[in-house]
Amino acid sequence: MSEELIYSTAEIRTIALAVIAGVFFGGVATGVAFPTLPLLDERLVISAVILSVILSANRIARLFMNTPAGTIIDRVGARTPMIFGLFTQALAPFGYVVGLHAPPTDLGTVPILGDVSLPGVVFVVSRLFWGVGSAFVFIGAFATITYVTSADNRGRWVGYMRGGQSLGFPTGLVLGGLLTDLASMQTAFLTAGILALLAGTVATLVLPDVHAGADGRAAKLREVPALLAANPTVVLIGYGNFAVRFLWGGIVLSTLARYASDYSLELSTLGAAGISGIVMGLGVITSGSMTVVTGWASDMVSDRTLLTVPAFLSMGAGFLVIAYVPTIEALLGAIVLVGAGMGAAAPAMLAIVGDLTPGDELGRMGGVYQVMGDVGLSLGPLVAIPAVDLWFGYRTTYVLCAALVLSCLTVVSLPLLRDPDVSRAGVNAD
Repeated sequence: MSEELIYSTAEIRTIALAVIAGVFFGGVATGVAFPTLPLLDERLVISAVILSVILSANRIARLFMNTPAGTIIDRVGARTPMIFGLFTQALAPFGYVVGLHAPPTDLGTVPILGDVSLPGVVFVVSRLFWGVGSAFVFIGAFATITYVTSADNRGRWVGYMRGGQSLGFPTGLVLGGLLTDLASMQTAFLTAGILALLAGTVATLVLPDVHAGADGRAAKLREVPALLAANPTVVLIGYGNFAVRFLWGGIVLSTLARYASDYSLELSTLGAAGISGIVMGLGVITSGSMTVVTGWASDMVSDRTLLTVPAFLSMGAGFLVIAYVPTIEALLGAIVLVGAGMGAAAPAMLAIVGDLTPGDELGRMGGVYQVMGDVGLSLGPLVAIPAVDLWFGYRTTYVLCAALVLSCLTVVSLPLLRDPDVSRAGVNAD
């Protein structure tokens, strides 16, 4: 169990608002760039494989940085690493602008990847910077919120933190899609960079430091299996995190713009980028709102796992609608189902991790949890575009997505509901 330190409601609120202020603007910056990235192959004349690598590069970098970032946060506290992460993220959008103007120099042919161009490399490097920074931001936010809360109120504050973090993203999605359609990709990228700098500035001004002092040995990515073996419940939760991130952050966000384009979906005068921005924004607004509600509700039930059952069912239903009803109306409804399911599952799973983790290991276990999600985020874009373009088509791909999320009922929900340690992590925890 994490340490039950006593902070007043006012102190928790102040700390949480400081954390949310930084991550909200970071989420906006992420969202601004995303509707345009899946369309880069049209602008830069790069292969679908290179595009997949660009979309996955930040997740791959974060995958390797999560456990070192967690160790650093346990040792020095969350404030400085989070500020470093936010400003490192800010380098990426300006790198995108450089990539747009880089000469289309052919750097050679790489097995599997095919022809590699200079603009493609610039975008990959920029995405790597974003991944490194985001590792410190997510784990620092988790460690800070979890450290100052108890099992009686952790769910609601984790929900508020994740909800605020999530709600920045749809703002950026809508803004990015509209800026690309009405102005240009460069305008969208420059806006993302300015907002990311604002996030770092806000954190520097208001973020407190409440968590530091662990003396543990640095954790490395190859030690994740041993950490999981010592915390078997996190394996189950991690599978759920993997599935949710793989499907939403990997498959949906990577294919939605192309789905709208290939099925000629129309929404007023908007093109594929604008439609994908609106639809993804609706999904993340739904997810962020549900995250706040579910976080609060998880403190009111005896077992937070109960909330994951309707969550996974909702996501599965949404993917089946996308697979079989390719209309703009059905897509809007399906994204609400998927977003609501993701928003319900995420805070419950994250709060359980916080309940079961000692206070001086929050950074490392937060890093391990994030590793599981980033495996899904990294694999998702790598397989998403080839799956719909080369292997299965949209219908089969989304049916397989539904099957994966529904498997979480037997892999995650059922075992955790039978685990007495988890059931004691709710409102009746001592």
